[in-house]
Amino acid sequence: MIVYPAMDLIGGRPVRLRQGRFEDSTFYNEAPAAALARFAAAGATWAHIVDLDGTRVGEPVQHDLLSTLARSSGLKLQVAGGIRTAGHVARLFEQGVDRAVVGSLCVTRPDLVGSMLDSFGPDRITLAMDVRVEQGTPRVAMHGWQAASGLSLWELAGRFPQARHLLLTDIGRDGMLEGPNAALYGEAAERLPHLAIQASGGISSLADIAHLPTDGAIVGKALWEGHIPLSELFT
Repeated sequence: MIVYPAMDLIGGRPVRLRQGRFEDSTFYNEAPAAALARFAAAGATWAHIVDLDGTRVGEPVQHDLLSTLARSSGLKLQVAGGIRTAGHVARLFEQGVDRAVVGSLCVTRPDLVGSMLDSFGPDRITLAMDVRVEQGTPRVAMHGWQAASGLSLWELAGRFPQARHLLLTDIGRDGMLEGPNAALYGEAAERLPHLAIQASGGISSLADIAHLPTDGAIVGKALWEGHIPLSELFT
């Protein structure tokens, strides 16, 4: 399993949101480059970075910082936040980013996402699907979790047979430190065997990670607030 330490950025500062709400945020007093250096020294190979300013405006914003981090951290970077066009993806790759994350576009422009997968290669694009489990069915939300797509996870994922990477977030668990939705990830791993799934939402301990049936885990709040010791995360 690949563990992705996560860092969300607003105005160049690390921050964590509770269930995606900008009004419920906690800033951390550490420079992004210093944080990535800590992750790398502990044994990380990847980091997951979200440009929250980009998420708000609908295009990547923190270009200079992302470029600096990509070229100096020694880590492979997976970057999300406001990616809406192939040009956005190309610019991130020019800056040294290794993998770009597309979310709402999977619903609104599946043709464009398919083209990105074909043009850039499926190993460089991660599909992000944020779900609410309703009566046992994971339903995809979009636009910062504010709108329902009307699609199940299974319907939407089925539109992209060429994809290889899926970041799957249980909205109800995000930022809550209550443990991941093991049933959701187990079903996803079984029904979507062609995808390397990254579990996101609720991870609060090393035991949570050890019991995930996925290829990757996004670890954010639990790491930043000391619930998971960085020194033990990659051992």
